[in-house]
Amino acid sequence: MMSCMRAARLIKMVLLLQSRPSMTAAELARELEVSERTVTRDAQALSEAGVPVYADRGRAGGYRLIGGYRTRLTGLHRSEAEALFLSGVPGALREMGLEDAASAARLKVSAALLPSLRDAPRTAAQRFHLDAPGWFKELRTPELLPAVAEAVWDDRRVTARYRRGEAEVERRLEPYGLVLKAGVWYLCARVADAGAFRTYRIDRFTAVEPGEERFTRDEEFDLPAFWEEQAERFARSLLRAEVVVRLTPDGVRGLRYALDPLAARDALAAAGEPDARGRVTVTLRVESEDVAHTQLTALGPEAEVLSPPSLRARFAADARRLAELYGG
Repeated sequence: MMSCMRAARLIKMVLLLQSRPSMTAAELARELEVSERTVTRDAQALSEAGVPVYADRGRAGGYRLIGGYRTRLTGLHRSEAEALFLSGVPGALREMGLEDAASAARLKVSAALLPSLRDAPRTAAQRFHLDAPGWFKELRTPELLPAVAEAVWDDRRVTARYRRGEAEVERRLEPYGLVLKAGVWYLCARVADAGAFRTYRIDRFTAVEPGEERFTRDEEFDLPAFWEEQAERFARSLLRAEVVVRLTPDGVRGLRYALDPLAARDALAAAGEPDARGRVTVTLRVESEDVAHTQLTALGPEAEVLSPPSLRARFAADARRLAELYGG
């Protein structure tokens, strides 16, 4: 009896040949991750089973389907259909353990397309690629991400342990969704015992145990909206200090590039009318004086710090040092 693995390989071979005019033995071997000899045996097995696989002989030869043969084995499984919508983020798929499902889905879609459209996946891949992590960061995939992702797709409750400060905490979670932000994976989940939704960094999980019980999703839960609200709340929570600054028109335009965009937007929305010289006085929320000093330095003479006095004194000292450097 044919093994399940070989049966799946034969189906994939048919789909590959259906999606392209012809393929060499080497190309098929590479796609199927087998030897060219195995490709030859598989082609013979398909031919004996009634699939019209034709072998072109010679150096430029290869394999093709004849007679306009079309297989009906292109129906997508649920996991393949779900993974297809994520196919623009191959790194994320790989980290979640969904790369094989996405590959099978793309192959089935390619096989179902009209011949004139079969280059669409290749042309799209040539024109768009998502690289989520920021520059100059060496990020590692959390070891428990595939287990968490599986629970998310399966709507299965998990018992998770995670680091919170110096301690470890255990929670029963209903995993609703995953978010990849600047290369860092987050889980948005409902705490089973409390009913409240929380966000967890997956690299802080120390253990994840899927349970037998599935949960019923709240159909009104909107993952993008929830994440946007959580991200904005987190960003605001970091802004614990205030700085009063007088900005020139150029300073107003450059503020959102120098500071956190949220802080810049809030400050400008609450600003008063410009003075006779067109300058605007704003109150900025910042993480700390040190951070504000670094950020506002980028605006140079377009920003004058009015308070706190300690920060104004730092900029005055900077100005004196610059005058010494460039005064001559």
